[in-house]
Amino acid sequence: MAAQRKYPIELRERATRMVIEARKNPATRTGAFGRVGEQLGVNPEALRTWVKRAEIDEGLRPGTTSSDAERITELEREVRELRRANTILK
Repeated sequence: MAAQRKYPIELRERATRMVIEARKNPATRTGAFGRVGEQLGVNPEALRTWVKRAEIDEGLRPGTTSSDAERITELEREVRELRRANTILK
C-alpha cells in the first residue's frame, strides 16, 4: 500500500473547484476526476473524497459537515476528560 501524501490546502481547493466545474458541463463530466487528477498529479480517489467533502459542507449532499465533525470531536474529548475526572473523584 502506498504511503498517504499530504497535499497543500491550496491544491485541494483548486482541484476541487476544477472537478466541480468540469462536472457541470455534460461534455466534460465523464472522467473529470481522472483528467483533473492527471493534470495536477493527484490521485483521482483523493479528488473524489475532497469533492464529496466539499459537497457535504455546501449542503449539496447529506452528511456531517467538517465544522460539525470538528465540534463532535471536541465534545467527545471533553466527555472523556470529564469521565476521567469523575472516576478520580469517586
